[in-house]
Amino acid sequence: MGHFDKEKSAQSEMSALFTPLKIGNLNLSHRIVLAPLTRMRASPAPDERVPNVELASEYYSQRATKGGLLIAEATSISQQALGYPRTPGIWTDKQTAAWKEIVRPVKQKGAFFFLQLWHVGRVSHSSYQPDGQAPVAPSAVAIPDELTPLADGSRVPFEVPRALRAEEIPAIVEDYRKAAKNAFLAGFDGVEVHAANGYLIDQFLHDGSNKRTDNYGGSIENRSRFLFEVLEGVQAAWAEAVGPSSPLARNVGIRLGPFGTFNNMSDSNEAELFRYVFTKLNATSKPAYIHIIEPRVTGTTTNDETADADVLKSLGKLFSGPIISAGGYHPETAHSTVQRSTQSDPPQEVAVAFGRTFIANPDFPLRVLLKAPLNPYNRATFYSGEAVGYTDQPFLTEDVVKSHTEALQLQFQDNQEAQRHLQSYSQLLKL
Repeated sequence: MGHFDKEKSAQSEMSALFTPLKIGNLNLSHRIVLAPLTRMRASPAPDERVPNVELASEYYSQRATKGGLLIAEATSISQQALGYPRTPGIWTDKQTAAWKEIVRPVKQKGAFFFLQLWHVGRVSHSSYQPDGQAPVAPSAVAIPDELTPLADGSRVPFEVPRALRAEEIPAIVEDYRKAAKNAFLAGFDGVEVHAANGYLIDQFLHDGSNKRTDNYGGSIENRSRFLFEVLEGVQAAWAEAVGPSSPLARNVGIRLGPFGTFNNMSDSNEAELFRYVFTKLNATSKPAYIHIIEPRVTGTTTNDETADADVLKSLGKLFSGPIISAGGYHPETAHSTVQRSTQSDPPQEVAVAFGRTFIANPDFPLRVLLKAPLNPYNRATFYSGEAVGYTDQPFLTEDVVKSHTEALQLQFQDNQEAQRHLQSYSQLLKL
């Protein structure tokens, strides 16, 4: 058996998640990604929103592994972009300086760190907006029959947003550009444009929320215009910040949620809409990756854990670059998805993002490698604003690591390559 065959045999006995993947010019050591997760631990004032350095630096560094990819929580590009209590920003020097202190320990552990750039659009309230103005959106269409959280803990109906004038849109694109440059100053390896979950870019995409009759509404091409203006603006700003010859220059990804209904998203032809978007992303904008949210998940709710990764299979093939798939995954289903994708024709490079299980298990990649039990998550602490449920989640003990390692070594006793693979990743993930 040749070296390649031995390596393939070793990997077939272990999770396909523990194979390398290249995103941009970053060489990921494994395919388990920390999903961007809103945790609401930043300072409360809408005009401040400084991330909590003490808590967030510990939280992210706990989940950092050498060569692993972490995507930080959705981070507002301006005060106008806010929509929830205590979510962080990246539009001021003070916020940027705080993020720099959070990034440092993550990078010291050898992990890669991206920041997600966010504008919620109509998913906001005037109490968060500058001078108490109405939230903005592509059209004056409110989210019906739902409540939005305020800073005092109460929940109220969504307000009717103000439709953006066409001449205001370049300023929002510029806010995205500035946020990308601030992310570089904070030390991030890249940025991800949040274009899913019913937030501003998603609102422009869908004809259920976009009723415009100008160049940003009507046809699919027009409704997609804002997405591509933002993405290409962020790509240009990021490349300017890092330098066009830098190996980091291509590190701009985008998150999309085809067929998602969170925040009342709807479209008269969703399939055609996203076929256009994926095809154009592949042909022109070429992001470092596309991050897909499978529709089996709506916001923080898993609708069907047994549903297949249909969007990845139907739309992922339209994009030749790497894809991060998210939404209701378990280690076993993630392994199957990666394995099936690498064996498809043509092969597709896929990583899998985990959210709730990564919250409860800071050493999640090691647990997956060793097939160790997972801590259950506690939804009540997701947005508590405290260390509880954030930095206090238990790690595997040395005894448990030892016993599971020995069990796998016994399983692989006749396969030296599998044992070598296990030892290599065990050392990597315990750093």
